[in-house]
Amino acid sequence: MSKPSYDELGRGYAKARRADPRIAARIDAALGDARTVLNVGAGAGSYEPTDREVTAVEPSATMIAQRPPGAAAAIQASAERLPFGDDSFDAAMAVLTVHHWADRDAGLSELQRVTRQRIVLVAFDPQALADLWITRDYFPAILDLKRRSASTGRELAALLPNASSKPLLVPRNCQDHFFAALWARPEMLFDDEVVRPMWVWQSMSEEAKRNGRARLAADLESGAWEERYGHLRQQAELDVGLRLVVSDLTKAPAG
Repeated sequence: MSKPSYDELGRGYAKARRADPRIAARIDAALGDARTVLNVGAGAGSYEPTDREVTAVEPSATMIAQRPPGAAAAIQASAERLPFGDDSFDAAMAVLTVHHWADRDAGLSELQRVTRQRIVLVAFDPQALADLWITRDYFPAILDLKRRSASTGRELAALLPNASSKPLLVPRNCQDHFFAALWARPEMLFDDEVVRPMWVWQSMSEEAKRNGRARLAADLESGAWEERYGHLRQQAELDVGLRLVVSDLTKAPAG
């Protein structure tokens, strides 16, 4: 099944997908002293720094319409064809968006072309999801979708100069309700307002959604979920595969 576009699933996105301040702080620190920042796949503006000069790029008009008052103006364009000259920005950022690009390599090439100092990406490593109860026990189709579409942090770092990939731990009460952020809150998977903006949810068959919810509901009612995973409700944060990739463009190439 092809991915739904954000012109379709983006309706109501900003209500469920708010930036978590702890994750935002890690991204902001990774941007270093950059004053001008390009945010590619900017969506409704989550994780954009407020104390820097930000230029936003987003292909979906539905998402652009949800950007809050005071947010940077967004240009409707794609990562693969950025409408800027070479070395236009100190830094570029792209948060949970690379897997939506039509041409990953072209998008990464464009980021390098328009950026002087640093590129900061947030991506998913699907392997970490293999042991997550959401994908292992109830919605295995999500893991299949992620494995087919996502580039791991290590893969992205290998494609960028002087880059590293590090785990970005997700807090138990994460305010950004992407699917893996619900790792200690199974009840939220029954909230249609929460799951509707998730592309993986919209990409699953109705049967997969219905069956997964039925199994989860039964395990919550019987106490089986609590017996197996209740300890997660006391854990502060978890590695669910989120990766912070940072590329330093200022270093001279080796050799």
